[in-house]
Amino acid sequence: MQATRLEKLLEFIKNEPNDEFLQYALATEYLRLGDQEKALEYFEGLIANHPNYVGTYYHLGKLYEQVGRKDDAITIYQKGIEVTRAARDNHAMSELQSAYMQASGLYDDDDDDY
Repeated sequence: MQATRLEKLLEFIKNEPNDEFLQYALATEYLRLGDQEKALEYFEGLIANHPNYVGTYYHLGKLYEQVGRKDDAITIYQKGIEVTRAARDNHAMSELQSAYMQASGLYDDDDDDY
């Protein structure tokens, strides 16, 4: 029997429990599998233990929105904007700013049709 992607990631994380990329990969894999609780656990662990891991902020914010935690999503987008600004990651910062504006009600995708 061939191991699933999740099984492989769980095996890798046993050997490298502090690897932020593996933690991020597990979070996104759990999300893909529909396990929002486990995805939240890994994303929130990344924020707590690896706050400069830029990729976490957008996905955690979107997950917070999905589970009805809009205020937490807005807060995480704001924090992500600060982190991406410090890292000079303009692409990620732009995505976070857009997500923040939408979550805050400052921008609506439906308003684009002039």
